[in-house]
Amino acid sequence: MRGNMLKSALALAAGVLIAGATSALAASSEADFKAAYAAAEAANKEAASLRNQWTPTAAALAAAKKAADAGDFDQAVAAAKEAEALAKASAYQATSEKDAWKALEIR
Repeated sequence: MRGNMLKSALALAAGVLIAGATSALAASSEADFKAAYAAAEAANKEAASLRNQWTPTAAALAAAKKAADAGDFDQAVAAAKEAEALAKASAYQATSEKDAWKALEIR
């Protein structure tokens, strides 16, 4: 059961990453980055409130900030969208596994 939930979380993250990658093909602006970064931070705060932040999320946020500071807004938006996907997947994992342990069979 736990394996299925992990697969679901990873599938959700992959889907969001693919959707974000296709929308990031157009030239991105600083405003696009700020919007994407704000969404990623909001999702990360939700994961934090559920006490299930993933370290790759923080790395993706840092990469987004670094790319934006360098003026590469296409890369910054892509990294921010990746961070948002990871944060949402970690929140999904926390909520889906919250009571899943009760369904386990004790042997």
